[in-house]
Amino acid sequence: MSKGAVSKLLSTDDDTTRGLVQLAPTGSPEFDVILPDPQGVVFDLLRLAVPHEDIDAIVACIPALQEPGPLRWLLERCVHVLAQCMDRPEAGPRLPTIPNHADPARRYFYVFVFLAMLPHLQKLHRQRGIPEHVSWLTLTDLGRCVAVHRRFHGIGGLRDLDWLFRLFTGTVYQLGRLQFERSTLNKRLGPAIAKAGLPDRPGDPCLAVHIPEYCGPLAPSACDESFAAAREFFARHFPGERYRIAVCGSWLLDTQLAEYLPADSNIVQFQHRFTIRTHPANDHTILRFVFGQDTSHLDELPRRTTLERAIIDHIKAGRHWRAGSGWLAL
Repeated sequence: MSKGAVSKLLSTDDDTTRGLVQLAPTGSPEFDVILPDPQGVVFDLLRLAVPHEDIDAIVACIPALQEPGPLRWLLERCVHVLAQCMDRPEAGPRLPTIPNHADPARRYFYVFVFLAMLPHLQKLHRQRGIPEHVSWLTLTDLGRCVAVHRRFHGIGGLRDLDWLFRLFTGTVYQLGRLQFERSTLNKRLGPAIAKAGLPDRPGDPCLAVHIPEYCGPLAPSACDESFAAAREFFARHFPGERYRIAVCGSWLLDTQLAEYLPADSNIVQFQHRFTIRTHPANDHTILRFVFGQDTSHLDELPRRTTLERAIIDHIKAGRHWRAGSGWLAL
């Protein structure tokens, strides 16, 4: 199977073509790439929190991924690359992004990559002593990303690949309300940390904090529990990695939000945990996460909550939102 045949099948754009060129030399793995049978995959999908309306469509695609052909060629090589990245907290692989397509097997393709990776990740979790409930809670982000795809595109599929690559190679764990990623400190926050008198410098280990969607309020007590759990969890299961700093980059850390929200709001209290540096102007991020779309038609957006009204009114006033990066000492 040539990468030309795969490229033709996928009707690829330039980014996908470049991804295929990089992937081709990888070859097929020495281990068998196994997908669950149609009955067994249903239970895996349910445990991964895949929305019910997507399950039948995904199950129906299994024959297309089991038979020899371009999709199978691509599946084996993607799994091979991810398996080589297991348990390595560094930049993930560059795998081809498959454009949205009428064929469900292409839209859901990476669901099958992650299903095939599941036994390898579970083996790693067992070796690390990761509790099973933490493992499955972490992996529900697959279903969350399927839900987000439908929210943005109005159709089933999966496209948040860079994030899921890190999750399915053992660098991200959900501990209660928050997710924590084994990462390294970048240059953006280094000066502020040095000014605080801490020894950590760019390149040193840190935990990147992520706030998953569809997980209820960002209550201070829930965040307290997550940070406490993270300190114990990583000391126990990754004793060779010392994490003194947690960092977060998010639209939630735009300090302008405090102009509109009550001082005791969950978002403002979350901001107060961090020393924050503001990013350049970028309305796209906050519109995408809060409204599920990036649009210039502000009058079409809902105004149901204080947050929604604030976001719209701020932009209408000629101002711009600026996400932030923050750090705190663990």
